[in-house]
Amino acid sequence: MRINEAARRYHEGMFPDYESKFMETDPEFVERFDNFAFDEVVNQDDLDDRTRMMAILSVLIGCQGIDEFKVMLPAALNFGVTPVEVKEIVYQSVPYLGIGRVFPYLHAVNEIFVSRGIELPLADQATTTTDNRLEAGIQAQVDIFGESMRDFWQSGPEESKHINRWLADNCFGDYYTRQGLDYKQREMITFCFLLAQGGCESQLTSHAAANMRLGNDKMFLIKVISQCIPFIGYPRSLNALRCVNEAAAKSE
Repeated sequence: MRINEAARRYHEGMFPDYESKFMETDPEFVERFDNFAFDEVVNQDDLDDRTRMMAILSVLIGCQGIDEFKVMLPAALNFGVTPVEVKEIVYQSVPYLGIGRVFPYLHAVNEIFVSRGIELPLADQATTTTDNRLEAGIQAQVDIFGESMRDFWQSGPEESKHINRWLADNCFGDYYTRQGLDYKQREMITFCFLLAQGGCESQLTSHAAANMRLGNDKMFLIKVISQCIPFIGYPRSLNALRCVNEAAAKSE
């Protein structure tokens, strides 16, 4: 096998003393994938390992790659992603994918945490109550998207305006207000959830703009997309790149 030294070192950092069974059954594939994903891709830019791993975990939830998620979660922990950050990534994926698709990830995280001696439950991270979640969610929307979102929660046709309220009190008031991740990190993982599941280009463009507004600029988002290509493929990555370019053009 001709896995190069850079890829070997990176793989060892992710998975110390572990050799995949695919080395025996699919050596040609492992050679090409590892050299690409763990040398060419990771050395393409200066994105730090923690951010890279947070993005990878997020896109694996978004594309429903549960088996690869189970593989990459220990690597993310080895590269400094904290248990709280992992839980927050999974929790925040619920309003973007629904519990039907996230349920297996809750189990996977708990199983891996227990196997590593991480005591559950983790410390509480909620900062809102049922009484103030709407107000806090509205403020989060304003902080992220701008003042135009102040009254969004009560806009729309009478028969569907409750959904805009839920976006404020549930999606933002229940999740974005939690500790463990800041707004920039939360918008980055939301961008990853959306780009990986596909069919969400309108929302993806809006959240690309929100990322830029918070300081996750166009080049940062391109770095995130680039690092996720081995895990979600080219079509959805290219769609995401188009959305980023559209959002950047509108902001100029």
